[in-house]
Amino acid sequence: MAGVMPTRDAFKMAQEQGLDLVEISPNADPPVCRIMDFGKFRYDEGIKRKASRKQARTHNRSLKEIKFHVNVADHDYETKVNHARKFLEKGHKVKLSLQFRGRENAHRDLGMELMKRVVLSLEDISVVDSPPRIVGRSIIAMVGSKSRK
Repeated sequence: MAGVMPTRDAFKMAQEQGLDLVEISPNADPPVCRIMDFGKFRYDEGIKRKASRKQARTHNRSLKEIKFHVNVADHDYETKVNHARKFLEKGHKVKLSLQFRGRENAHRDLGMELMKRVVLSLEDISVVDSPPRIVGRSIIAMVGSKSRK
């Protein structure tokens, strides 16, 4: 804190220290300036920005999708449920989607039963964020891990 001083004196003081005179608040009366290494400041800000972008990217990837069909075999069903279970254990949200193909669309009741069965299989480790609902030619449900809540 050098106090109020003429700009020339502040600039001279910054040059003596080998640093820059940076205007912090130009609208204040008198304007507020700071003596600092501006290159280092910009470098540090860039690193912080990159870190925050990296963190944002990892949060976006916390949604995993498991796709089913109405006539899924028992082994395939168990495999998909186990994959969903692993995702939930890692703390991800899981989107369960069931796609109707061709004539399967006539048997929406079978699709709803299958989705309810999947949700019941995962109820010990998950919380239902959105129950199974029909959207166009598919049924979609969202589950999240209990450990996240």
